[in-house]
Amino acid sequence: MDSEQAEEDAVDRIIGQWSRETPELRLDAMEIFGRVHRVSRLTLQRLEPVYLAYGIGRAEFDVIASIRRSGEPYTLSPKQIAATLMLSSGGLTGRLDKLERNGLVERLPDPNDRRGLRVRLTDAGREAVGKAVAAGLDVQHEVLDTLTPTEQETLAGLLRKLHKGFHDEPIA
Repeated sequence: MDSEQAEEDAVDRIIGQWSRETPELRLDAMEIFGRVHRVSRLTLQRLEPVYLAYGIGRAEFDVIASIRRSGEPYTLSPKQIAATLMLSSGGLTGRLDKLERNGLVERLPDPNDRRGLRVRLTDAGREAVGKAVAAGLDVQHEVLDTLTPTEQETLAGLLRKLHKGFHDEPIA
């Protein structure tokens, strides 16, 4: 074990407390998921102000990023966006309202369905998401810089394997 691994962290302290109180429990899963959860939450905390600098919260970023990465003409139906983000239609409506008020998307009638809508990224939306994704990646790379490139590759592979076990189940 190298010196960085030997240094106690918050999860080690929690595991130590549980171990003392309930020595019969296997706590190895808590060590992994506790750290995954904490790393995810702390990274999201760092990303939020980065996205806000471009006038969008993380939730809105997810919406305009899904439209942007869909390619030209940067237009999706609300149903396609909701499916991509694994959101309910109700959860999406508020985000679209905010993005539309801020001039980052526009809702248009669907030319193939009189009752349907399409959501199109505006020029301002494309600019905002382009800058936000680059700035967000800088933050994510800073977080990952504590790992070597080989460790990052190993971690990515292990997390992919773990994620596949969920079979793309929707996130509530």
